[in-house]
Amino acid sequence: MFLKKYFEAFEIGELRKTIGRTITETDIVLHAGQSGDFFPHHMDEEWCKTQPFKKRIAHGTLIFSVAIGLTAQVINEVSITYGYERLRFTRPVFIGDTITVSVTIKTKGDHKKPAYGLVTELVEVFNQHKELVMVCEHLLLVEKETI
Repeated sequence: MFLKKYFEAFEIGELRKTIGRTITETDIVLHAGQSGDFFPHHMDEEWCKTQPFKKRIAHGTLIFSVAIGLTAQVINEVSITYGYERLRFTRPVFIGDTITVSVTIKTKGDHKKPAYGLVTELVEVFNQHKELVMVCEHLLLVEKETI
């Protein structure tokens, strides 16, 4: 779906939520192959039994990628990702966990180019137990409708 949502239309506190996505062993194996991260925390079930979590955990970068992908339901033709800040992985995600994402408009501000504004979205990722597993801020460069 395409739309044009200009800077002025974003409201602080505006919230949107995603559908769920279950993390599978296939996700972890494919991500290891794509990223080159074959650390035993992700790949070695027997070794993980000797560690505090007792089972394999998903890569943080996998959870980030899937979570951001879940938020990409609408294409805003007058907005582009400017970056991400304050990324934290607050709890492990295991094979079989289902994540959902909540996105809240946190701040709006000016940009050095007067035709654009910066919108900061708070991105919070939760597991099926409603526990926070990842958080970050997504910065958007958004065209202004009026200058």
